[in-house]
Order: sequence, then structure tokens, then C-alpha cells
Amino acid sequence: MTVNKLFKPGDFLTLGVVVFFIAWLCVALWKQGAGGTLVVRSKGAVISELSLLRNRTLAIDGPLGTTVVEVQNQRARIARDPSPKQYCVRQGWLQHAGEIALCLPNQVSIEIAASQNRVDSLNY
Repeated sequence: MTVNKLFKPGDFLTLGVVVFFIAWLCVALWKQGAGGTLVVRSKGAVISELSLLRNRTLAIDGPLGTTVVEVQNQRARIARDPSPKQYCVRQGWLQHAGEIALCLPNQVSIEIAASQNRVDSLNY
């Protein structure tokens, strides 16, 4: 059997409308805005709030050594960290509101702050 015998013209129209609606939902609901502030924490306390509009490098001391945070072109990353597995360094550049990089062994984290939080709580 061919596709033309299984589907009628109205089926193709319905399928096209559904695909368009799903694509629109993806763009409208999963879109995170660009953040304007980087929140830097050490040992659970906020130690700095930096604007992403100004390029800079910040060194934060932790239990294992110094973590280097880099802000460049309205994005941020952890450039160097003494943690053994380097997960936070591999996280790469953060540029959207709500993104976080955690260096748990060295107790340092960075987060791009959103103007308003889109979730009430997180569960794992």
C-alpha cells in the first residue's frame, strides 16, 4: 500500500498543524532569556554579583585551592578549578538565565541570575 491510500488530504493538514503547534510550543516555553548578572557563591554564601556586560576574571579561594571564573561577551565560565574531575570546567560557557556550574569539591558555584524565577522548586 502507498502512503496516499492510507492518508487523506485532511490527515496531512492535521499533521502539519500539529507539527507547527509543537514547534511553536518549543520556542515559546523553553526559551530562556539572557541573564544580566552572575552570582558567585563560595561555601554556600554569595560572595559576588557581577554584571555580564563587563569582561573580567575573578579568583575565588576554596578548600582545595583557587577557582578562576571568567566573564566575557555576556557569558561566564569556570576557567580553572583544582577539583579532581573538572566537571565544572567542562560545563563550558553559561549564557542563559538559570544556568549553573558547580564545583562541589572546592565549594564554589556560579549562576546566571534570571530576572524572575520560572520554577517554584526543583526535585531530584
